[in-house]
Amino acid sequence: MPSAYSDHTPQQLLAAAESEIVVRRRSELRTMQIVLAWADTFSGNPQDDPRFRRKASKGGPRLVRLGGDGTPKVQDLALLELAVARCESLFSTRRAIADGLDLRHRLPELWQAVSDLRVEMWVARKIAMMCRKLDADQVKLVDAALAEAADEPPTVLLQIAEAKIIEADLEAHEERVRKAKQHKGVWIRHTEPGDAVDDEAGEPGTGMIFARLDEGDLSALDAVVEELANKLAENAETTTDAGGCALGIDHFRAEALAMLADPKAVLDFFAATDPQPEDEPPAPTAERPMPDKARIYAHIDAEVLLGMVNGVARVEGLGPRLLSQLRDLLSHHQVFLTPVVDLNAGRSTKAYEHPTKVKLRSELRTGGEVFPHSSTRINHAGRSPDHDHPTPFDVHGPPGQTGDHNDAPLTRQAHRAKTHLGYSVLQLGPDKWLWGTPHGLYRLVTTKGTTMLGSLEAQFIRGTAIDVTGFNAA
Repeated sequence: MPSAYSDHTPQQLLAAAESEIVVRRRSELRTMQIVLAWADTFSGNPQDDPRFRRKASKGGPRLVRLGGDGTPKVQDLALLELAVARCESLFSTRRAIADGLDLRHRLPELWQAVSDLRVEMWVARKIAMMCRKLDADQVKLVDAALAEAADEPPTVLLQIAEAKIIEADLEAHEERVRKAKQHKGVWIRHTEPGDAVDDEAGEPGTGMIFARLDEGDLSALDAVVEELANKLAENAETTTDAGGCALGIDHFRAEALAMLADPKAVLDFFAATDPQPEDEPPAPTAERPMPDKARIYAHIDAEVLLGMVNGVARVEGLGPRLLSQLRDLLSHHQVFLTPVVDLNAGRSTKAYEHPTKVKLRSELRTGGEVFPHSSTRINHAGRSPDHDHPTPFDVHGPPGQTGDHNDAPLTRQAHRAKTHLGYSVLQLGPDKWLWGTPHGLYRLVTTKGTTMLGSLEAQFIRGTAIDVTGFNAA
């Protein structure tokens, strides 16, 4: 069935999509402003109203604090009528008022970004809820950090908020970690009557196991299972199931986990599949090492590491962690210290492939891919991003085309789109890129996030762009 947009051109559809983002954010802002106005209207002491004097003890209205420390109180009975108007439960209305009051009174910089339509309301509300247990002084640390990152995608904003909440109250988070460790365990789901003949949800001949472990133990177990699974796949007699479909790595991970029930069998298997030098006799089973454990990538400020200031470490793939948690993680692994990387340095080369040091600097500067609005973060323990030349490499061109001045970390899909669909990218510095889409949208991507641009703004930036090849002089 044709819609109202069926006859629109791609450019018109993109313009409508952009416009609807603004319309929706403005509508959500107005909705929250109405909620806050209602809270303000009913923030006075009901005992000052002649109708309610001496009635609080008999079930009359009373003031309650819905938001965090520092927010004004609201008359509790006034909430029900607002809930009726909003066609929602009282619980939902209480949450909306609490979030709104927290944003306006405890997170004013974030509230300003929401008012400027830079941050999604749902993101701001989630952050307000995450911060609720912080006191009025502690929450300022979170607000200041978010103010500098308002143009980041939602996932990054939530990650920043999480790290700063932990940093603002380290003792509270240490208690959370301690309590969580008290609930470790391994659980096996046993089959129930009917499972064996249930073609949809049944598990005939198989079972499920769940475990909650310390993070260090979990990463070490995952690494052992992964390495053993890869070995099993390499040496499997068959790699297809009964229907001829290829067996995925998850199948071999399950086989590996089951094999760990017999450690001697695992050691014998590794000894049999890892060739020994001819002049070296095979080591006794008890002396054969288990496979290498996981590699953990942790980023931490030197002052935090030395205890000069409070802070947390960022562990790739895990997020912010206390120093005590970092110690637990590293106790399972060999520790390699990487020298400080000077992100102000630059280098160019005549080769097509970006040098390893150039890639590392770009990845550390950006923290993630530089496609507009992307929330994909770089994880050095996982797949490396592609390093694209924003200005295409010309085999007949001058030397020095590859370097910090011409490097854009991208996921494979974004790289393919940029290569084949006509995206334009102008690198304006080691940490700034101007993007143009195939149908005329423009975005400025920096290490602080993505900014929407009009065509005139993009043309002005292009016209005033400076040559950044000199950045590679170092």
